[in-house]
Amino acid sequence: MTIKVLVVDDSAVVRQVLREILGEAPDINVYATVSDPIFALQKMQQEWPDVIVLDIEMPRMDGLTFLRQIMSERPTPVIICSSLAEKGAELSLQALAAGAVDIFTKPQLGVKDFLLDTKQQLWNSVRGAASARLAKRAVETAAVAKKEVSKTASVNINVDLVSMTSTTDRITVIGTSTGGTQALETILTNLSRTCPGIAVVQHMPEKFTAAFAKRLNSVCEVDVKEAETGDRLIPGRVLIAPGGHHLEIQRSGAQYIAKVFRGPAVNRHCPSVDVLFRSAAKAAGRNVTGIIMTGMGDDGARGLLEMRQAGARTIAQDEASCIVFGMPKEAINLGAAKEILSLSKIPAVLEG
Repeated sequence: MTIKVLVVDDSAVVRQVLREILGEAPDINVYATVSDPIFALQKMQQEWPDVIVLDIEMPRMDGLTFLRQIMSERPTPVIICSSLAEKGAELSLQALAAGAVDIFTKPQLGVKDFLLDTKQQLWNSVRGAASARLAKRAVETAAVAKKEVSKTASVNINVDLVSMTSTTDRITVIGTSTGGTQALETILTNLSRTCPGIAVVQHMPEKFTAAFAKRLNSVCEVDVKEAETGDRLIPGRVLIAPGGHHLEIQRSGAQYIAKVFRGPAVNRHCPSVDVLFRSAAKAAGRNVTGIIMTGMGDDGARGLLEMRQAGARTIAQDEASCIVFGMPKEAINLGAAKEILSLSKIPAVLEG
């Protein structure tokens, strides 16, 4: 089956290059390119795309407004093609929260060469997006307001003073990719400040993870931050691996400590879920819970298997609740996941 793609970008160069690059794939057809969402809506009345590649900042209607409209009326897989600028990072994170399934960052200079260099990734992203399962999304969610209230009413726990003297203290490690930003928000907004410490690898470009962590921290009762070397995994704290850096968990006496470092990509990713999971298997053994969630590819599957072999509790998100059932499927096929759970059931596991 051919995947019909609509490109929406105000740059004529980007539209031309994306048409050429995506058109080289035998199973992808860019049936139209347009300069703004108004023209896009006109094209979509004639023929609806399987996937939309969307810029954020455009004339007449911005991409974020367009995305929210589409996701509330007729959910369609959207890939964001955005600048690395700080403002662009924040807007792109808002787009992920609104339902976009993937992000491609484009530099302000050298856009053509960048897109040519990432051709294979673009093809795979479109293919993964085409298989994504999406649901209608309200423009605003009541969950955010609810959590803001519960956050102010929650018990004020000084997490830095929580005792870590017991070697049986539990931690959780989570790995996810495409669709993971929404899934993580669903999970983390339903956790209390007494949940075990959590380390997360979300496949995301450099400079995006700090804004992502900041946004999650603003809507969650737990404390969420971009991980730094030396950060402790303690109850009520969530550490997000920085883009462009691997995250490992190390043991220091009775404490679990984060190590952040640059290194070569593993399974085509940095940060890599496998790097986090393998370190957790070594450092925490049966005292860690590993969860692999929605995403393309197989990153994390082998690391989760090592965790299970070390006695850890291992969980894969089920197909029905995944946006892209790639990474969990690989883990299940390897026998790495002891349990298969829907997204709605995972918060209760983490609180336990």
